[in-house]
Amino acid sequence: MMTSLSAFLPNPNPNLNLLHSHNFTLSSVPSWKNKSTPSKSPFSVSCSSSSHTYDVVIVGAGVIGLTIARHFLLSSDLSVAIVDKAVPCSGATGAGQGHLWMINKTPGSATWDLAWRSHQLWTTLAQSLEEQGLDPAVELGWKKSGSLLIGRSDAESDMLKGRVKQLCETGLKAEYLSSSDLFKEEPDLLVDQDSAAAFLPVDCQLDAHRTVEYIEKANRNFASEGRYAEFYNDPVKCFIRSDVNGEVKAVQTFKNTLYSKKAVIVAAGCWTGGLIQDLFKNWGMELHVPVRPRKGHLLVLQNFNFLALNHGVMEADYLNHPTISGLESSDCEKDLSVSMVASFDTAGNLLLGSSREFVGFNTDLDESVVSYIWRRVGEFFPKLKAISLSDLNASRKVRIGLRPYMPDGKPVIGPVPGLSNVYLAAGHEGSGLSLALGTAEMIVEMVLGYEGKVDTTPFAVQQALG
Repeated sequence: MMTSLSAFLPNPNPNLNLLHSHNFTLSSVPSWKNKSTPSKSPFSVSCSSSSHTYDVVIVGAGVIGLTIARHFLLSSDLSVAIVDKAVPCSGATGAGQGHLWMINKTPGSATWDLAWRSHQLWTTLAQSLEEQGLDPAVELGWKKSGSLLIGRSDAESDMLKGRVKQLCETGLKAEYLSSSDLFKEEPDLLVDQDSAAAFLPVDCQLDAHRTVEYIEKANRNFASEGRYAEFYNDPVKCFIRSDVNGEVKAVQTFKNTLYSKKAVIVAAGCWTGGLIQDLFKNWGMELHVPVRPRKGHLLVLQNFNFLALNHGVMEADYLNHPTISGLESSDCEKDLSVSMVASFDTAGNLLLGSSREFVGFNTDLDESVVSYIWRRVGEFFPKLKAISLSDLNASRKVRIGLRPYMPDGKPVIGPVPGLSNVYLAAGHEGSGLSLALGTAEMIVEMVLGYEGKVDTTPFAVQQALG
């Protein structure tokens, strides 16, 4: 029986082994790699070399894959299987800050409509939890604290004024804060006469681990109906094509053959490009999706009460990701950039970032990058300069993730040319969580043949192929 969406939605170059020779996603670590394997989900289907049939098979159990599964389950009668080499939140999804921010999005850009649609869907989900008597802060780690984009020069102040004007023209209630207004909002922030900010009160954040746990729990409600199954810790080996029409009819994993009656969706993050390319090459097809891993470090200080922070804050340079020169760990090929982004989560942890660099699929902790993040944050919050990072070893963690980077800054969402039943949903880089619900809605509308609420053209696979 179809479940109504009205309560949830507003109107509106690795090789073929990349899914089983690398960690599928990245670890959240204190100062070391987390080698532990999470316990097996009771909703995983565990059969040796067995076959199962579903309407939709999703490769990738990050927030994109899980929310796509959720949307199918809520908006159709289709059955869904989700498969992953590891488990949810063992990678990029669990390594981020969880920001659902529009302050760093540009109105009129290719991703604006998708970002705003997704923001609306997250907000509606939080509201629906409240209507059910649940606390979004508990269920999702939901926190509506607003965001500040900080400028420290005349040029950046002019840019912020223009951004506030653009945001207001879309209907959002953005504000420009002068140095005196900014100091009132954030007394611990270094503010001088050249300081200014763009303030967007509607921005909020989630805790990725709590959110994924909530989505998994909701998805599993459909397992008793035979409509949902998880195949975790089961790497994909290959796709099986039909001899009749050439479409992909099954996903072959190490343990199972998962037949798909309607669609196969690949949401494998930064592994998507290499996986698709090599699988298609075996069929005599060439398809190069230029998604690359872009490594990021995030410093987490647990129960940190030495700093007062009323909103999420981000420096203006975050929009440009300027490359750092002269840092020991950096070279011209890594293109290392570090920008100040700071927020507190609902557990009282201070989240500090963020770094970006190209180092392939390397997920090793780089202490020099962590130190640079600490120094950069100290330039904005002088109180932190009095604290040595080494004194925080007992209370700190470092999350490391690989963002799925696309050269044009847009995710690729849609059917694969030549294979009408295979869809991609990848390349969201640092916006996977914030774009997840909009992406899920878009994919489901495509598969079911519904009219889209957001223009899909900018995200077409063919366009990404150049």
